Amino acid sequence: MATPVPPPPPRYQVIARKYRPQGFDELIGQEHVQKTLANAISSSRIAHGYIFSGQRGTGKTTVARIFARCLNCVNGPTAKPCGVCSSCTEITAGNSPDVIEIDAASNRGINEMREIRENVRYRPARDRYKVFIIDEAHQITKEAFNALLKTLEEPPEWVVFILCTTEAYEIPNTIASRCQHFSFRSVDFVEVMNRMRYIVKEEGIEASDEVLSVVAHAGEGSVRDSLSALDQAIACCGKTLHVDEVRALLGVFAVGNLRSVAEAVQQQDGARMLDIVQELDATGQSLQHFSRELSRYWRNLLVAKLSGKPTRLIAASDQEQVSLLETAAQFSEEDLTRYLNLTLDLYKALQYSLQPRLHLELGLIKLVQAGRIQSIESALAGLEKSPALSASARASVPRPPAFQAPAQTAPKAVVEPPTPVKAAEPVAPAAPTGDLRIDLHAALTKEGLNFSADAILQSDVSVQGSDLLVRGVKTLSFALKDPAIPRIAAQVLGKPVRVKFEVGESSNKAVAPAAPAARAAGEDSELRARALSHPGVKRFQELFPDAQVRTVRNLNE
Repeated sequence: MATPVPPPPPRYQVIARKYRPQGFDELIGQEHVQKTLANAISSSRIAHGYIFSGQRGTGKTTVARIFARCLNCVNGPTAKPCGVCSSCTEITAGNSPDVIEIDAASNRGINEMREIRENVRYRPARDRYKVFIIDEAHQITKEAFNALLKTLEEPPEWVVFILCTTEAYEIPNTIASRCQHFSFRSVDFVEVMNRMRYIVKEEGIEASDEVLSVVAHAGEGSVRDSLSALDQAIACCGKTLHVDEVRALLGVFAVGNLRSVAEAVQQQDGARMLDIVQELDATGQSLQHFSRELSRYWRNLLVAKLSGKPTRLIAASDQEQVSLLETAAQFSEEDLTRYLNLTLDLYKALQYSLQPRLHLELGLIKLVQAGRIQSIESALAGLEKSPALSASARASVPRPPAFQAPAQTAPKAVVEPPTPVKAAEPVAPAAPTGDLRIDLHAALTKEGLNFSADAILQSDVSVQGSDLLVRGVKTLSFALKDPAIPRIAAQVLGKPVRVKFEVGESSNKAVAPAAPAARAAGEDSELRARALSHPGVKRFQELFPDAQVRTVRNLNE
């Protein structure tokens, strides 16, 4: 006699199905849908067609089943079904004769829609309503939608259609206009954490908030994805979940790994960036996934910098938010915005790169170089205030083209020293010489605006009404934007004026006049040495080390 085969053990039910909400009060993150449907049932304003749209795992099909239970419960229609009658239990088990669930991914043709149209004509076998739940409705063909159109517009009083989709824009307007549309939102990080705390307590699992935070991150706003990741972590670690094992299982990067990139940027350490890429490549990590997580990290730093305190806008535990605030304090908002933009470009490039390691190395080094950027405006503003620029600052300032005299022949860089002024003398306009250009130069020099004074000498200056018109090459314009220039010009002219700059050729040729034959070589050397020792010339040479002084002219002659 053959030995009887024992029956198979009960099949394990995954957490996402075991803890699936059975009523509106168990839903999380979809209060707007819950409230609207409950009020519609209470006021007997039940529509014949609904569209539930939203990202995966946010409860669209679950709400459709709950709604069907509310309509067909023996105590209904009610917003709180009993859960024990035959209608409630069969709908929960998925074998109710009057609640038909259709997977449109595999039943998307016109023949299936014609079958639904024929089935609609018959009354429910037992329940109050015949409910058709069509999942992945966006995959129905255009012809099939047309076959369903008339039935969806004027169905019998006992029929309710619920179309669930992740891509609402794929639903034809003729269908959408005949249904009530509910958009399901991604579930807030804190609500997912609270739900998982309840589940691990019910399951007898030991898991810290840091572990649950890693699992919630893996779901990205999808409750089902988060619970599936939790199920996977329990299968890997058993009754006690360890954060390092869970991170390795789910491929999630620790905040410390991402913080090392921020530290390398803050310390201007390009070699550390290359070590980070080498470590990622050696451990077999996905470089594309790392760049995506890095983009999210820079975004969180920017939000932390703007808020200045822990906020729900950052999907992270309290401990992680404190760490983000400490790191964000080391950067400005402009820097964090620039780093986020560069990292997003890097992530986009890695999607199609045949050499992802090379692109990642280049992108991380760009982050280091971006930390050295200084605007030309701030560099020139500091030129007038600082006697000298440090070597590191000079290296970070982009070099504009050197000043060149607008001569007809080869351009020559000419520096013309102003008339020396005693340091102890009070600031006052110089005695008029009859030459407006020379008078303005002397007044600007007394105010310490040597950069602007030299620009005046290389331009044509005239007065037209209440305007002081300065005409010269375009490279001189930024040197005449100091707000003190109109005030000084008014002192020289004896009336208020506005300074206007025009781009054009100046008649003041920057060439040296012929020296008298009797001038001694020693006098020329003394004049050149005195010009090169001028503070304005020294600062100019420090900023533009490649510039050359070829000719020196004495303005007193």
